[in-house]
Amino acid sequence: MLSVAACVRGVWLTADPPVRRAVGIVWHDEGAWVHNARNQALWGTWRTDEWNPVFVAPVFTALEYGTFAALGVGTWQARVVPALSGLAAVACLMVALHVLAGRRAAVIGGSLLATNYAFVMWNRAALMESTMSMWMVAAWMAWALADRRPWWGAVAGVAAVAAFFTKAAAAFFVAALAIEAALLAYGAWRDTSPERRRRTAQAAFAVAGLAGATLIIGLVFVLPHWTDYQFYNWQMSVTRKPGYGLGDFVQRASWLPVVQGLFSRMWVEVAAGFLCLMALVVRWPTIRPAERLLVLWIFVGLAELVAHDSGNERRYVMFIPAIVALAALLLGSTTAIIPSSLQVSRRMWWIAALLLLPVSYLAAGSLLRPFMVEAIEAGRLSTAVRLAAAMAVLTTAVVAWRGRALVAWAGGRVLPTNVAAVLTLVAAGWSVAQYADWAWQRTTYNHDASVALGRIVPGDALVQGKLANGMSLENRIRPLFVGNGFGNYDDRLRRDDARYILTYDLPEIGYESSRGSGLIQGIHDHYPGRRIVASFTVDETRGEERAVLIDKFPDDSPAHARD
Repeated sequence: MLSVAACVRGVWLTADPPVRRAVGIVWHDEGAWVHNARNQALWGTWRTDEWNPVFVAPVFTALEYGTFAALGVGTWQARVVPALSGLAAVACLMVALHVLAGRRAAVIGGSLLATNYAFVMWNRAALMESTMSMWMVAAWMAWALADRRPWWGAVAGVAAVAAFFTKAAAAFFVAALAIEAALLAYGAWRDTSPERRRRTAQAAFAVAGLAGATLIIGLVFVLPHWTDYQFYNWQMSVTRKPGYGLGDFVQRASWLPVVQGLFSRMWVEVAAGFLCLMALVVRWPTIRPAERLLVLWIFVGLAELVAHDSGNERRYVMFIPAIVALAALLLGSTTAIIPSSLQVSRRMWWIAALLLLPVSYLAAGSLLRPFMVEAIEAGRLSTAVRLAAAMAVLTTAVVAWRGRALVAWAGGRVLPTNVAAVLTLVAAGWSVAQYADWAWQRTTYNHDASVALGRIVPGDALVQGKLANGMSLENRIRPLFVGNGFGNYDDRLRRDDARYILTYDLPEIGYESSRGSGLIQGIHDHYPGRRIVASFTVDETRGEERAVLIDKFPDDSPAHARD
């Protein structure tokens, strides 16, 4: 499984992310997020301008810098970190599944995560999601091992904090682990069995890991750079983006299964994983700590999306390992997920029914989306939302009515090996088919454009625009990221020391910036004597796209227009 995982992640590392079977990767974000690591590797300083994502992702930045220092700066070097992160996630997932459910579950989980199309493609992009997810899986593995040796709880806490400082979106996972540790400690306090001391120690180690890692990083990194840290993690990432009215929450909740297609690309895993999720909810008082953390991973994570942002596909990557783990527990377990002797209290039954409603909505919406994709991508989501909601309500009503009979029927049953094998092969085969389709049609437009830019622009030249960061990995330009109200925004019209602008002109000027902001258009229009000196074919969406290098002061140098 690790060999397969390494192969699909490691070959053709300079190829463009998929655009026909896209999974939400924005290629020009790669250079922006490794900006500080590139600065340190090339010029020996972390900060060269006013765009410094090191304050958002210090762990990711450190790993990228280590790779650049060892292998040089380049596209494939930047992608080594997420590729190795994906490989580590597969290994950690298999270890945890082996501890919880045995070898069969580990093989099934490993095969599904090793080949999962969306996860593989994100593991090939120099962005934080893969590394953040890897730390989450490592924390979950450590929590499973802590059932045997409590000190692994400290490792789980440290890994959870590392996930947060890789990308702050992992705050939900830190909260989930803290809740789990509290539940474990509460259960141990009420317990009178010999397990009490071990459970108490496991919870204490987890809290120590969380608190210790947070304290160390806080003292060494956060407090010395508090103003920058607060700006990037709160003012820029939270207050600037989502609305927090009731209508905003309802909209983001309704969007979850339909606005993006990631869950639809792995529907077998989603269906099996959500069935296992609800089985664990039904027998909540008796499940193991690592199983409980999986449940919290899903529900607390979904709550974070509803609170903050469910419109970007990158937000869903962190769920892939958890869904695969749940699916593997259902498909691979050699013992019944629901014991034949299970007795469900009335209160627990109603809690399970309430939780089934959003879970079945996610499953229904993911199933419907491929059949309504044109309308959804055109912004007409209402029909898909209403159909998915109707299916969810109907499913919940049926289960509330006949649920006890269903639990009684499922009690003591183990999924037959041949059925599990067929479902695993179907899920993995579909992922492999999508990967093969991308591999057959792969291009290297974006990498080649970066190489060509380096032949045209002198080394160390200042170039304005977000796209300058995106095209900086195969050359030595000094990009000036211009964001909408952040980065090198305040002096964007006074940077006469920056001779060049790099932006899209197809499909429109400034296409890479905030839609409708006119940010790059404003810089473009501020220099009436500008001239396009080079154009580059790039690839992000299905339409035709072209990047252009603009000389703001062409009269000061010989004409050198090139294509």
